[in-house]
Amino acid sequence: MMPPSPNSSSSIAEGCIINDQMGPFTVLYILIFIISLPGNLLSVWTFIRSPRAKSSSVYLLNLLAADLLLLLALPFKILKDVGAAPWSLMVFHCQASAVTIYISLYASIAFLAFIITDRYLQDCHTLRPLRLQEVGFARLLSVVVWLLLLLIMVPNMALPIQEVKEQRYLSCSSLKTGIGLHWHALAVFLCTALFLNASAAVLISSGLSLKRLLRSRRDPKLRVDARRAAMSVTGVALAYLLSFVPYHVVRTPYTLAQTKVITDCEMKRQLFLGKESTLLLSVLHLCFDPLLFFYLYSPFRQTLRSMLPCSMLPCSMLPCSREQTGSDSEEPAAQVMMQPTSSEDEV
Repeated sequence: MMPPSPNSSSSIAEGCIINDQMGPFTVLYILIFIISLPGNLLSVWTFIRSPRAKSSSVYLLNLLAADLLLLLALPFKILKDVGAAPWSLMVFHCQASAVTIYISLYASIAFLAFIITDRYLQDCHTLRPLRLQEVGFARLLSVVVWLLLLLIMVPNMALPIQEVKEQRYLSCSSLKTGIGLHWHALAVFLCTALFLNASAAVLISSGLSLKRLLRSRRDPKLRVDARRAAMSVTGVALAYLLSFVPYHVVRTPYTLAQTKVITDCEMKRQLFLGKESTLLLSVLHLCFDPLLFFYLYSPFRQTLRSMLPCSMLPCSMLPCSREQTGSDSEEPAAQVMMQPTSSEDEV
């Protein structure tokens, strides 16, 4: 594909404007940013003061790092979409902060898959921990994930862009040269492959949890443990699928529109709106990840209980100490379902 000239890019942008309906999305992004920022900052403070000696803490901490990266890039997207950014900031968003959003998105996908799989393995009470559950291996795996994403995404930042006429509704793909569009399509393909592999791990872990629940029907005591495990694993897996599957259904046809395989203007507008709607759904996990940290990691809960009064916790009915309730058995049933299957000290 020959690199489009600046004039042709400008004429395309002027002839088919696809991003002139961003008002509702911007309002929702601002709400997500305002709601999620305090919870994630509190999570940072809590993790700093919490012991981290298990593989789950490594995966949760990397998920928090991905969330912070997304929170750092989100204001640039908001400024561009609302039309308040100067031209230089709009170009910066297309080159840097937009790419950062996708690095964060796929890091979240990978680490959520690790968390769900690790949670299933812990709930199975295997006598010999697997490699995935070793802290050293979890750290190595986390480094590999970040390096892989940087290898895929950084060229989108580094490849040269072409000059285009200043315009109110800048489409980031109009800045890319021919090689930039080709690399962008390759990056989308590789990230989609990562998502499919992560989703396979999530579905397998959820399926095995449900299978364990069905096989434990004859043993009431074993059934209670299996039910708790199935609830924790499949609950997080369901949130994962609802957040990320719709986006990837739209991502491939939208990429075809970006690379000019699809040229019909109305189709491109619909695909862009679909991409923005499903991306908003994916970004929504920022608001719920702090709750995930609280319910899946007992040292996080214990540290938070010691720092905050009961009324400020996610559920005011959750006991802050044994003295206040006298027994862990008095916790609400919904909270018990999210607790580890054996003891408060397990994750």
